[in-house]
Amino acid sequence: MTLQQLLYAVTIAEKGSVNKAANELYVSQSTLSSAIHDLEKETRTTIFTRTNRGVVVTADGEVLLRYAKQILDQYRLMERKYLTTDKRKYQFSVSMQHYTFAVQAFMETVKEYDSEDFEFAVFETQTQTVIQNVKTLKSEIGVLYVNDFNRDVLNKLFYDSDVEFVPLFDCPISAYLCRNHPLANREKITLKELAPYPCLSFEQGVGNSFYYAEEVMSSYPYRQIIKASDRGTMLNLMVGLNGYTLCCGVICEELNGELYRAVPLATDERMTIGYIKKKQASLSAMAADYVQALKKFAPAK
Repeated sequence: MTLQQLLYAVTIAEKGSVNKAANELYVSQSTLSSAIHDLEKETRTTIFTRTNRGVVVTADGEVLLRYAKQILDQYRLMERKYLTTDKRKYQFSVSMQHYTFAVQAFMETVKEYDSEDFEFAVFETQTQTVIQNVKTLKSEIGVLYVNDFNRDVLNKLFYDSDVEFVPLFDCPISAYLCRNHPLANREKITLKELAPYPCLSFEQGVGNSFYYAEEVMSSYPYRQIIKASDRGTMLNLMVGLNGYTLCCGVICEELNGELYRAVPLATDERMTIGYIKKKQASLSAMAADYVQALKKFAPAK
């Protein structure tokens, strides 16, 4: 088994065709086919099923390619570090549902590292995109929540995307609203009391399913729902329309100031904040530091 064989196999899987992979790698189709034949024979694994339209990765092939990609990634890191004259830029990227505390944790982590040596990226985005970004390694970590309502659906999506969910902390559900809201000073609040006010929800695009909603109790028959695509608009709607959303209630005053409040909802339901990563992949040092920064926002018990 060689790095070249692994590169050939990964490229064929990505292109879905031996011909396209051969063009990408500037080798002949016969060279590719021969290399894959030898790799399959040596590993006693059928990696691809050949069809008239190209190739399809088998279930056993998926497992082998997962290891192959990790090996190639590690080789490229070593190559950049030891075999190139240019100073290598370390990369760290996070995708998340719209959580201010997750952005704050990202900022705290970034401050601990020399920014000239790193390339950073942070994406506040839709639930399915968070999962897709981790699946494709666009982000090393994705931050989202699960609860009793969406757990089975999301676990299936995690499995299909070759990622795993790691819990960080459990928290009660709160109504997040402007401090000038008529109900902002309540010690607890009920859905009946919230009924006259618009419920705010993040738009989930083509994946706009109750199970992908960032807000808990997404299937409840609210009198009025207003969807928004970004956190800034959501906060403006809270101020201008006395809107509210149901979330974990973790307040981050350093970024949002003292304009908003989280009032506990009168319910026994809870939600689990956690992160997803590629299965069997170890976290980088920066990712591990980011996870520790996230844990600091766990509600006091």
